[in-house]
Amino acid sequence: MVAALLLGGAMAVVHSAIPTDPSGTISWAIDSSHRNALQVALGLVPFAGIFFLWFMGAVRDYFGEAEDKFFATLFLGSGLLFVAMLFVLSSEVTNSLAAASTDATPVASRLQGVLTLLTSYCTRMAAVFTIATTTIGRSLGIFPRWLVWLGYLVAVILLFINVGWLVLIFPVWVLALSGYIFLAHPDRQSTRTPIS
Repeated sequence: MVAALLLGGAMAVVHSAIPTDPSGTISWAIDSSHRNALQVALGLVPFAGIFFLWFMGAVRDYFGEAEDKFFATLFLGSGLLFVAMLFVLSSEVTNSLAAASTDATPVASRLQGVLTLLTSYCTRMAAVFTIATTTIGRSLGIFPRWLVWLGYLVAVILLFINVGWLVLIFPVWVLALSGYIFLAHPDRQSTRTPIS
């Protein structure tokens, strides 16, 4: 749940602070309130990544040893790539802030790269992670139908609808999955067999 809140907070701050129109970037770079907002987001990103890895571990423990190896590989690979891209995004924002403090002119292209990384690459890895997680939970019979449908809907939106603020649907899904695991089965053991 903490991972979802930190991810959502960092993504929301980045989207609200960085202009979608490159022509407004120079005035943005001079505005200290936007720069301060991005500093807050940068402070959240390492903790968001750490807690997301914790979330991945908790979900794998919930799945137990009966998980499908193909989808388990997709789960691990896409989750780790998502965190790595999140850290690269954070590094790019840091470099953009440093460049803006000396010369605001080249910042436009860097910031567009940050938004592309967030709305294209990070969201695609989040979609693969969502598909893999949902498929494993469905095949093991441990996710309710509403969570399965929600997972596939979130994945389709993240894969095909490239609208800036829709990236926040991923932290919402992480929160829904975390809440379900925590509230529905807080003491469930990790020894499960797949349902035929």
